[in-house]
Amino acid sequence: MTDTKAPSPAPPPITTVEDGGPRIRTVPEGDNVERLVCPDCGFVNYENPKIVVGTVATWEGRILLCRRNIPPRKGYWTIPAGYMELNETTEAGARREAMEEANADLADLRVLAIYNIPRISQVQIIYHGTLTTPAVAAGPESQEVELFDWQDIPWDELAFPSVHWALGHFEEVRDTGSHPPFGNPPGDFGDMTR
Repeated sequence: MTDTKAPSPAPPPITTVEDGGPRIRTVPEGDNVERLVCPDCGFVNYENPKIVVGTVATWEGRILLCRRNIPPRKGYWTIPAGYMELNETTEAGARREAMEEANADLADLRVLAIYNIPRISQVQIIYHGTLTTPAVAAGPESQEVELFDWQDIPWDELAFPSVHWALGHFEEVRDTGSHPPFGNPPGDFGDMTR
């Protein structure tokens, strides 16, 4: 019996140490965006937005915040959040970040907001969840963690605009059972050039 299928095309060559790697900015054939391309092997370096996942985590009405121990904005307060890892769901990433930054275990995660921040090429997916216990502790990326009553949140010491947004959106729906995800506040496109 003979195989009548056409042979598969050869895979693209792998960039080697001898190749200079992606270093020429050009629009690859069939594309419409300028990208870094290796002129030696044709490899295209696709740069895509980063996805950040985080959680407004609560315990009996109080909100978990972490004082950052890493740049940027070291020493400022934030919700537990960070970049997704490969092969992870957004929910698993939010749970992992809460555990890494605050030794916090989360339950009842629901999407609170999806923020677009093109000036830093990020999409942020923020959940609301409840802590399974108030026993939280700073992980290596946090100087300290604390559960704050609403009136005690250190608003002037919050690390990023999206932390303000997430806390404000959480407050809007704190007492409701469900809600559609929020987006960027009206008129704020996450782009400082506007």
